Amino acid sequence: MSFTSGPSRWSDVWITTAARGVSTCGDFLAASALTLALQSAGAGGLAVSGLLLAATLPLVALAPLTGRLADRVDSRLLLVAAGLAQAGICLALAYAGHPALVIGLVALLAAGLAVIQPVLSALVPAMVRAEDLPRASALNQTAGTLGALAGPALAGVLVGEFGSRVPLLIDAGSYLALVAAGLLICTRRGGARRAEPTEGHATPATTWRLRRDPLLVVMVGTLAAVVAAVGAINVVEVFFIRETLGSSTTLYGLVTGSWTLGVVVGGWLFARLARRLADDGALLGAGLALLGGCCLAVLASAAVPAASLLVPIWLAGGVANGGDNVFNNLLLARRVPEADRARAFAVFGAAVQGAGMAGFLVGGLLLEVAAPRPLVAGCGVAGLLMVAAVALPVRRAVRAERAARLTAVSGAGRIEAGAELATLVPTR
Repeated sequence: MSFTSGPSRWSDVWITTAARGVSTCGDFLAASALTLALQSAGAGGLAVSGLLLAATLPLVALAPLTGRLADRVDSRLLLVAAGLAQAGICLALAYAGHPALVIGLVALLAAGLAVIQPVLSALVPAMVRAEDLPRASALNQTAGTLGALAGPALAGVLVGEFGSRVPLLIDAGSYLALVAAGLLICTRRGGARRAEPTEGHATPATTWRLRRDPLLVVMVGTLAAVVAAVGAINVVEVFFIRETLGSSTTLYGLVTGSWTLGVVVGGWLFARLARRLADDGALLGAGLALLGGCCLAVLASAAVPAASLLVPIWLAGGVANGGDNVFNNLLLARRVPEADRARAFAVFGAAVQGAGMAGFLVGGLLLEVAAPRPLVAGCGVAGLLMVAAVALPVRRAVRAERAARLTAVSGAGRIEAGAELATLVPTR
């Protein structure tokens, strides 16, 4: 699939990396501040799950539209417009008091994120050569995860000292990094560039569909199924850490950040391995094993007597999570045409986030009838059972992929041999 034909544009990669890091830090700062504010005000699991659903539903519902938008409209225009809009929305959120208004503004904020995510995801492969993509993906993921690491920790400190308004004002300023990135990045997609001719020929109409690639179908379905099974942990964790384990808001931020730090470490560790795995089936199988590691970490965390002991367990789970992210991004970039990558990333994100919404809803309902600790254990068990359930479809998809590749190679060999024979036999 199409990557840049010249040298990798590392300056653009670094600008994108910085913008993603700053904006992600703001996202997690705001999300953690609002979650802590709800929990501290005595809100239950349904209120927390409702907030998380408002932050996720637009990413799922708008994916078919925003993916096509990111492929067809100038990436610079989208980054600047969406960044300014999100800054304004977050500024209003800092002064919103009524819960219904807060939820509505959170949903609008997520709608902007639904545009920005596929734009940035599709820009990175266009900036680098194919062999440099694992490193560029690891850099981009590092920025996002460092932002996600700093956000909850910063929220824990700021909410404890100033309440929720100051974190939301900081988040509003963080979106200006996206505006700056849109103006500074030289690599652009969409708009007139989509229709530019290549080597004297018009660009063919796109025919890519996810359902036509069985390997990607299995990858997306597997990740979505596991996320749905274990996703309730995102609602349960604040009650488990704050109430069951009796931690402070600061310790809560540090504990949740340990998983994110693991994602950073895992991204770099597995980026080296990803460069050596030319077999897409091997990437898919390795990703499934790493998903199992994530679920095992969740299960182990249910047994800890103190919140501080969660740090090494969640760090290990984050390492597995980071490796799986690198493998998934590489598979999508390898197998999807450049002109459709934003749509592919949007579809992928919508499937995973939609599965996460199911976990949010289940977590909120279960917290009304069960204690947090057994629910954490249940999330881990459910995730491991789902990994076991999808192992057979993954194995079948990998076998089919390798058989198809062997067939294609042997067919090309027969054609080449026939052409060589034709040059040896004189024509009459």
